[in-house]
Amino acid sequence: MRTGYFYSLVFALLASASIGVIAAPAANHSHQETSSATVATVTSAEKKVDLNAADAITLQRDLSGVGEAKAKAIVAYREANGPFASVEELLEVKGIGKAILDRNRDKLEIN
Repeated sequence: MRTGYFYSLVFALLASASIGVIAAPAANHSHQETSSATVATVTSAEKKVDLNAADAITLQRDLSGVGEAKAKAIVAYREANGPFASVEELLEVKGIGKAILDRNRDKLEIN
């Protein structure tokens, strides 16, 4: 008798769980996450940093591998030597190497 009662209880529990899963509305989170990621990528791809106008905070925030010290070095170089003539001139700044330049080349512009 106890075994029959136990099986009935397990059956009722599993049946109610499966009904709850079937009746629950399907949420498609993967589509929303993909859309958000795409929008973020497009937004960041369109936003370029002007080496001749950006302040140290903007450089630090928007460029990969550029911290506070490197951002200040970029601004100091620009103030000492005048505006950048090309993106490649960024290599003249102490602490900025080819790897950092290549990583950020598509984010940089000269105006």
